[in-house]
Amino acid sequence: MHPQLLEYNLHPDVTAFSTMRDGGVGTGTYSSFNITHYCGDSPENVAANRALLCEKLSIDDTHLILPHQTHGTERLMIDAAFLALDKETQAERLKGVDAIYTREAGICIGVSTADCVPILIYDDTTRTAAAIHAGWRGTLNRIVEKTASEISPDLTKARAVIGPCISLDAFEVGDEVYEAFSSADFPMHLIAKRYTEKWHIDLWEANRLQLLACGLRPENIILSGVCTYTSHDRFFSARRLGIKSGRIFNGIIVR
Repeated sequence: MHPQLLEYNLHPDVTAFSTMRDGGVGTGTYSSFNITHYCGDSPENVAANRALLCEKLSIDDTHLILPHQTHGTERLMIDAAFLALDKETQAERLKGVDAIYTREAGICIGVSTADCVPILIYDDTTRTAAAIHAGWRGTLNRIVEKTASEISPDLTKARAVIGPCISLDAFEVGDEVYEAFSSADFPMHLIAKRYTEKWHIDLWEANRLQLLACGLRPENIILSGVCTYTSHDRFFSARRLGIKSGRIFNGIIVR
């Protein structure tokens, strides 16, 4: 078994990817590759898949860092002090965190998604990698901008990828979500479209605009172009498979 990865060309010194559904151990809506430990999957299968991914990436299991996300905006730097902590303390520090970043080489940081937006950033100037989980709440509360401000004051040379997530066509929302984005001064003519009776929000574009506002150049932002809802056979989608299903792991390593 070999995990299938969608890989991104961010920088020669960087490995960046999103996992696909094939190449691991799992059944039903967790089939077959999931390493997220808090979505109801079998702990034995999660451990087996972690081992497969670490083998593929040529890293130790202790160098694979995944937060326990809660759709907030908490960020955490993964530095030498964090890595020196015992496993239990690390797990506590990672609770309620939706974005992590590091300047440590050989550490794979990542976030879990299954329709929400994963954003991976690499800034060559500071040699900082970041992994951000932005659902509609995280997008609304500008988690990308908050994380980017902690990476570097100048991100003109940084590169980013917006990974597989739900598309505008598939992301139907209630009026209250539309109003929340409008009240937060998002350019609704650019990120929203009304389909018959319901509004749809373009989370790809809402996060791309945040990256631009942080100083990234348009040509340095890669869009995966993968809608998880329509591609649920290849990538996990909570809207298609249910909350009790696997998650995509979106990871980045500075080699």
